[in-house]
Amino acid sequence: MPELPDIAAYISALEARILGQPLERVRLPSPFLLRTAQPSIQTVEGRVVGELRRIGKRIAIGVEGDIWLVLHLMIAGRLHWRAAGAKVAGRQTLAAFDFPNGSLVLTEAGTKHRASLHLVAREEGLRSLDPGGIDVFSSDLDSFTAALTAENRTLKRALTDPRIISGIGNAYSDEILHAAQLSPIALTQKLTPDEWKTLFDATRDTLDLWTNRLISEAASVFPENVTAFRKEMAAHGRYGLACPRCGEKIQRIRYADNETNYCARCQTGGKLLADRSLSRLLRSDWPRTLDELENLKHR
Repeated sequence: MPELPDIAAYISALEARILGQPLERVRLPSPFLLRTAQPSIQTVEGRVVGELRRIGKRIAIGVEGDIWLVLHLMIAGRLHWRAAGAKVAGRQTLAAFDFPNGSLVLTEAGTKHRASLHLVAREEGLRSLDPGGIDVFSSDLDSFTAALTAENRTLKRALTDPRIISGIGNAYSDEILHAAQLSPIALTQKLTPDEWKTLFDATRDTLDLWTNRLISEAASVFPENVTAFRKEMAAHGRYGLACPRCGEKIQRIRYADNETNYCARCQTGGKLLADRSLSRLLRSDWPRTLDELENLKHR
């Protein structure tokens, strides 16, 4: 799912293309994309785009009359910039937003179409779609700590809860925790003041680094290939590869459709975290440390 840095890159690229431009037409090949009835989709046609915003992991496009088109790409939704009047064909194409200088096309891979479009009016409409998580860049250490300790959660779960922090998902939470050298299963109410400072700085620095990098890339070409897996990442998507800090292999925890990547040496004191998909089978045979894992490899 596109996260804060990806959404920021999309918005930067769109501002250069559609800000101040009239939205001439909206085409919706998928009737299930639009989740609201009022205002009607026809009311935005012909209105000039005045502002773009990030609402959590959503992209909000504001047009004249204080009406907002709010896109949630979910896991597999992606945006593309095409020539004006681009054809909308195939099951993956869900919408096209036509401007004088080009068409913004929304596609979604797979058969489960979860992406959504909401039309809302005024600030109260936008607030109704905001999960309520804090913006880490406008927060200080105290408000950051208070938000994450309101409930005793694992760091991984707290960082990815949109009601707690805005815009962070599976990929960048892995990168943040690796930068902070903290375990993904450490409990929020067990961290020391120094660990909170480290986590706060790592969260801001990681998001700032990737946001600037992706916006810079989007300045020359529209971000067509947004992905959660980038070769420059330190932990996420790097299972079995060397940790860039210590050289130990990156480990993983798999649960449902998600995967958490971490370095056991840097983040968990050498302790391996039980993989739920395997621990039910292995039970007491699951290796608890890197040394035990190495011993198993040589049996």
